[in-house]
Amino acid sequence: MGYLKIDHVDKRFRRGSASTEVLKDISLVIDKGEFVSIIGHSGCGKSTLLNIIAGLTPATTGGILLEGKEVNSPGPDRAVVFQNHSLLPWLSVYDNVALAVNKVFGRSKSRAERHDWIMHNLDLVQMGHAKDKRPAEISGGMKQRVGIARGLAMEPKILLLDEPFGALDALTRAHLQDSVMQIHAALGNTMIMITHDVDEAVLLSDRIVMMTNGPSARIGEVLDLKLARPRKRLELVSDRSYIAAREAVLKFLYERHRFVEAA
Repeated sequence: MGYLKIDHVDKRFRRGSASTEVLKDISLVIDKGEFVSIIGHSGCGKSTLLNIIAGLTPATTGGILLEGKEVNSPGPDRAVVFQNHSLLPWLSVYDNVALAVNKVFGRSKSRAERHDWIMHNLDLVQMGHAKDKRPAEISGGMKQRVGIARGLAMEPKILLLDEPFGALDALTRAHLQDSVMQIHAALGNTMIMITHDVDEAVLLSDRIVMMTNGPSARIGEVLDLKLARPRKRLELVSDRSYIAAREAVLKFLYERHRFVEAA
């Protein structure tokens, strides 16, 4: 059955009499605890697919099933971490996370339990020390950590990451990738990440879903990664399985790109 089932999803956008097909017949089953990356060139509908899973955008045909139940609206069982952290600038780090926690657990946890839960999730991303700071007072990487803490604090069934490290410098990005790997190992939660970065996808994922170019993008290939965990980036550089996986993704993306240029 699968934990999350993407079932023959098509997506068309209409503007007046014009219609654009973005996604065509997308089917995929994701298991509980799996880390799946979706990669492809710009305009292939990766973020649209993530938005459909999140319930932010309806599929035109087909649908999403999470534990056998249809997804057709946003819900706390699917938390999204966007590329631009989406923190409220007038609230402290603590209050940004509290906003989500109070919404989800306002009735089921006491005030003291909610406080402990907020701090637990901030500590998980090493941001407990900055709980009283406003977003303007912390770095981009720190903001993303808070965004991840807020997502995790909702205790979602699936954490959806939409190019979460895309706007960060290389070193900050590497630190955050390591943090996400540690969180995934500790919590065993299900994560789906959109990325442009081949090395990031291979480092973090159990499977990489490679999308063909849009319009009418499809799943071109799905690559299973047979890399043992925990993964250490410096050791992987010379690992044959890592090198082969990286080459397979690059080859797919390069040949798709060449196809676009030829067209």
